[in-house]
Amino acid sequence: MLLGKFALPTLCVLAMLAGCGRSDPAAELDAAVQRLQDNLEAKRTSAVLEQLHPQFVAQRQNDRDWARRTMTLLFMRHKNVSVLALAKASRLDPTYREKGYTEAQVALAGAEGLIPDSARHYGVKLEWWLDDGEWKLARLDWQ
Repeated sequence: MLLGKFALPTLCVLAMLAGCGRSDPAAELDAAVQRLQDNLEAKRTSAVLEQLHPQFVAQRQNDRDWARRTMTLLFMRHKNVSVLALAKASRLDPTYREKGYTEAQVALAGAEGLIPDSARHYGVKLEWWLDDGEWKLARLDWQ
């Protein structure tokens, strides 16, 4: 009887642990996208930089140092920063499993108080590379 009391909970715990061992690259990519948005809104420059691949390039010309300087300027200019993903979709590359892509319509707003004093709309394309088990942003383009 004692074995019966512990058998079902033990099996449930083992099943959950077995499920944790399997990774879902698409879910991990979605989580990386959300983490990037959260880090930008929280004005965590170092956390955003950790998410950038060492070979990061924006608009085919700007590097990680440009990204750091741009974030510093934006965060100093605005007390509050909002990144609103109006629509976003991520997908894995069917040929190269270590590449993923995100396309989004984003509103970027900055404010000194509760009401935004600047806002812009962008269509962004992000290319993510799986680096040592972690999705890193490698390419960023916008319109």
